[in-house]
Amino acid sequence: MRGERHLAAVGTVRNLLTRFGLAPLGRLGQHFLVDRNVLARIVETVAPGPEDLILEIGAGLGTVTRELAPLVRKVIAVEVDRGLLRILTETLADLSNVQVVAGDALRLELKMLLSEQRPRIAKAVSNVPYYITTPLIFRLLDAWPFERVVVMVQEEVAQRLVACPATAQYGALTVAVAARYEVDLVARVSRNCFYPAPGVDSSLVLLCRRPAAGEPVGRAALAAVVKAAFGQRRKTLLSALAGSRLPGLDRATARRLLEHAGIDARRRGETLELTEFEALARVAEQLLGPDWPDSVTPAGFE
Repeated sequence: MRGERHLAAVGTVRNLLTRFGLAPLGRLGQHFLVDRNVLARIVETVAPGPEDLILEIGAGLGTVTRELAPLVRKVIAVEVDRGLLRILTETLADLSNVQVVAGDALRLELKMLLSEQRPRIAKAVSNVPYYITTPLIFRLLDAWPFERVVVMVQEEVAQRLVACPATAQYGALTVAVAARYEVDLVARVSRNCFYPAPGVDSSLVLLCRRPAAGEPVGRAALAAVVKAAFGQRRKTLLSALAGSRLPGLDRATARRLLEHAGIDARRRGETLELTEFEALARVAEQLLGPDWPDSVTPAGFE
């Protein structure tokens, strides 16, 4: 690394980019971490262990990668930018347990990538580019049952992750994450901790996987009712479900689902707790078949 003390420093970032003839790409949401305290907090939140497999989305210059690699079994570092991939060949050259994967995390077969490693404990970490925050979180949720997911997101998204029912921030993302993970807002991170500084502050968020409990509910069914409920927020649940065009879900059937789930048809979707959405999804599977709805996948949460 040509004598650089560490990567989380403005001078180091500038020198690396200059030497490789690069500049931060706004279209890829590139903002490089330049604060050692925040870097330490990220590593602490990941809680790395010697048996861990870490999936890192957006390796950047290798700042987080270098800190985690000595503490875990392996790091799979995904990076889409070709220029940064050239830098990674230098900054990660001495780390034998790091696998750099070139590609777009929204298109890569992440499940296959992880399955090949047969991890006992898998965790994920990402400084999420703002323009793909929501789809990337959904992608991670569907990729693997991670024990922990540590993400740096803009504050607005962080508030959506911990939102309560009947608030403007509460939505499909809130429910989709809560169905599988407990959410902890670890720290607020100033925009000045990045180079170049983004236009808003960020939050470091920890998702801890919930232990399986109670009667399981199909992800496709849960995704369908959540998407339908939030698809028309101003309408009652009955109208939203009936107008969702989901297979077999006409107005009479929608009314039956709500009655069996013990939910007032006059309520709006944004007032339902996670447990109520799960109850509605279970009833839908019971009344409409265990494979319902075959036209909606878990990604339908988006």
